Amino acid sequence: MTAQWNEVPGTPSWLGSPIDARPLFAPEQAALMTTLRGLEPADWRQEAVPGWTVRDLVAHLLGDFYGRLGRDRDGHPDGPAFAPGETLEEVIHRINQEWVDACRRISAAALTDTVDLVGGQVARFFATTDPDRPSLGVSWAGADPAPLWLDSARDFTEFWTHRQQIRRATGQDTDPNPRFLSVVLDTFLRALPHTLRHTTAPPGTQLQVHIGGPAGGTWTATVIEGRWSLAEPATGRPAARVGLDAESAWRLCTRGISPAAAFAGARVDGDRQLAEAACQIVSIVY
Repeated sequence: MTAQWNEVPGTPSWLGSPIDARPLFAPEQAALMTTLRGLEPADWRQEAVPGWTVRDLVAHLLGDFYGRLGRDRDGHPDGPAFAPGETLEEVIHRINQEWVDACRRISAAALTDTVDLVGGQVARFFATTDPDRPSLGVSWAGADPAPLWLDSARDFTEFWTHRQQIRRATGQDTDPNPRFLSVVLDTFLRALPHTLRHTTAPPGTQLQVHIGGPAGGTWTATVIEGRWSLAEPATGRPAARVGLDAESAWRLCTRGISPAAAFAGARVDGDRQLAEAACQIVSIVY
C-alpha cells in the first residue's frame, strides 16, 4: 500500500517520548533464525495462530520483510491496493492471506534460508533510518502518519510477537529477554491514549498501567485538552491503577488473551470502570 506521509515531521504529543528499536532488529533476527533452525519437521505443521501453521506464519514474516524493503528502501510503487469498499483491516487480512497461500509451494528449508537473507537486509535497513521522519500510520495508536520511530517499533513488536507464537506452538515459553520485551511493552502501551479515546473524564484525570518484572514499567495516561496523553508526568494518586504481569500484558495487546481474562487477573485500584476500559487495549490491526 502507498504510504501517506505528513509534510511536517514530529511526534504527536500524546505518544510520549520516542522509542529507538533500531539496534534490536539484528539481534531479534538472529534469535528468529536460532528458533527456525531448531525446529523439527513436525513443528512446521503445528498451528501457530488460528488458521495458520508455523510454516504459514514464517511465510507471513517473509512477506512483511519484502514489503518493508520494497516500500521504504527501494521505493517500489506496485504494492497491493485497496479493493472497492475495503477497510484497512480487511485489506491487510486479505493481502496477508493471499501471500501465505502463494507461499505454500515453498519448503520449510527454502523459507528458512530466504528469511535469513531478507530479514538481515531489513535489520540493516532500519539501522540507517531517520527515526523522526514521517512514515506509515499506526492505526492502533491513532497516529496517521506516524513518526518512523513508532512505525519501526511497531514492526519490531510484530517480528518479536510472531517469534513468540512460533515458540509457543512448538512447546517453548515466551523469550524472557528483557532487552527485547521492555521495548515491546513500551511500544504496545503507546496504544493506551487511543484505547481511551471514547472514555470521558475530567481534565487532569490520570490512569496508570503498571507491568511487573524486569521488562516492565509504569505508563501514565492523563486527560489534557480533551484527550488522553502519555506526555504528562504522574502527579499524585491516579484515578485508577491497573497492574499486569508481562506475559499477560503482551498477550492482551496481541489478543492472545481476552480483555475480560486480563481484567480478571489484573490488580486494580481505584475506578474499576476506567481500569476495565484500559484493558481493552489492542496493539495490532485486529
